[in-house]
Amino acid sequence: VQLQASGGGWVQAGASLRLSCAASGGTFSDYAMNWFRQAPGKARERVAAIDWMGSHSFYADSVKGRFTMSRDNADNAVHLHMESLKPEDTAIYYCTADLAYRADTPRYWGQGTLVTVSS
Repeated sequence: VQLQASGGGWVQAGASLRLSCAASGGTFSDYAMNWFRQAPGKARERVAAIDWMGSHSFYADSVKGRFTMSRDNADNAVHLHMESLKPEDTAIYYCTADLAYRADTPRYWGQGTLVTVSS
């Protein structure tokens, strides 16, 4: 499975941004999807996850109420809509896929897209 993330950029605090991830090379609906992020000097963090049909989702406490993850199995894509962005949301965001929902270390990773939030 190949994953291509896009949509990162530079925004001011309080703004919104939408990340997208296009998947190819497999049967998309077989895979649960995640967004992880890693900021310089910080541990990698799973910010959101969604199951195979989009029936269940998970959000880290740090983003709950501000981020929404969705998937479109017809388009082989997932999205992460981020609102009320804060400087601490600055990180490289990675789209990941695994056959298991909320796998500790998903098998497939995209290249990452950088989100920078200025105060």
